[in-house]
Amino acid sequence: MNASVSIPIVVGFSLSLFVNYLADVLPTIRRLDKPVCLKCGQTYNISAYLLFKPCGQCGQRRAARVWLTVVVLIAVSVYVWMKPPSRLGYPISMAVIVYLATVFVIDMERRLILRSTSIFGFVIGLGAGWLNHGIFPTLLGALGGFLIMLALYYLGVLFSRYRARQMEKAGLQPDDEEALGSGDVILAGILGLILGWPFIWFSLLLGILLAGIFGIFVVIFMLVIKKYKENVLMVFMPYGPFLILSAFFIVFLPNWIATIVPK
Repeated sequence: MNASVSIPIVVGFSLSLFVNYLADVLPTIRRLDKPVCLKCGQTYNISAYLLFKPCGQCGQRRAARVWLTVVVLIAVSVYVWMKPPSRLGYPISMAVIVYLATVFVIDMERRLILRSTSIFGFVIGLGAGWLNHGIFPTLLGALGGFLIMLALYYLGVLFSRYRARQMEKAGLQPDDEEALGSGDVILAGILGLILGWPFIWFSLLLGILLAGIFGIFVVIFMLVIKKYKENVLMVFMPYGPFLILSAFFIVFLPNWIATIVPK
């Protein structure tokens, strides 16, 4: 193996362990501590955890997400090593990716964007945006992303109230689900730091479109397997992962995006 390629493979693998660790511990205990089995609560032996072994207490196997994260982060690390953003370079790019990947996994699994990840995101986003765009477009991007998503958040509040009334009419128990959460608003501001203005507005639009396309495929899939229910449209899905995907495309696949959004 070429030595230059082995470096991003090792880095990607190491960072995938870190992302999986954060996704395992932060949503449950909200601090950096020993990982525990999500089924029985037994603390993992560190070597068993790093080797992806099942829980020694109940035999619960590690989630498929663990392996998928390893594969994806190694592939992304190699790609960024070969084609790093010119102003960010490889190290800062991978720090951004660790943040994006951690938020992606936690929000996809728990529908939760944590304050601790947002603090890290603000720091790395401000630094990356400053290097990539300069301070003014970076701050303007953060403000634009925050305000755009804040407006959408309040529209979501109105929709949630409408949804609750419709559920009551259908004889269902209303819940406290939200179309968008406050974490999505903060995430949009952080992505605005990373992307700067005007790319943040396009990123939010692309993220919403990706979420819509995914939702359509979910409905089609449920129709195919004959498990579609009328109240499936009453179920919200996390928007954070789709906003993150769109931001990743813009930052790390800039050639095609440059033909769509002028600077």
